[in-house]
Amino acid sequence: MGFIKEFKEFAMKGNVMDMAVGVIIGGAFGKIVSSLVDDILMPLVGMVTGNVDFTKLAFSFGEGDLKATLNYGNFIQNTVDFLIVAFCIFLMLKGINKLNRKKEEEPAPEVPAGPTQEELLAEIRDLLKNK
Repeated sequence: MGFIKEFKEFAMKGNVMDMAVGVIIGGAFGKIVSSLVDDILMPLVGMVTGNVDFTKLAFSFGEGDLKATLNYGNFIQNTVDFLIVAFCIFLMLKGINKLNRKKEEEPAPEVPAGPTQEELLAEIRDLLKNK
């Protein structure tokens, strides 16, 4: 029973839950980026390069049963996907770091200074003299 309890504590920790949310959002973000690249950017790039469909770019070699195809067009498209995702993550982290720096730079509010030890002793002395 201890193993199951330990696993439950691990699975319910904040870091694990945050990571799960990040993976789900990352998957959705990846689909958006793939759509941006596949449906918007690559057709424009293809238009500039003479209506080349990058997904169909391939190099075939060999004959018969030994025929092989290198689909370098898909590689180019996936590389563009990666660069866009990496750039977005870079911008996001840059913004987070900027916010963290602002929090660190804010000075702590000044606490009003209390009386010094000498001032307290002088006040006690004066109170004792008045009695």
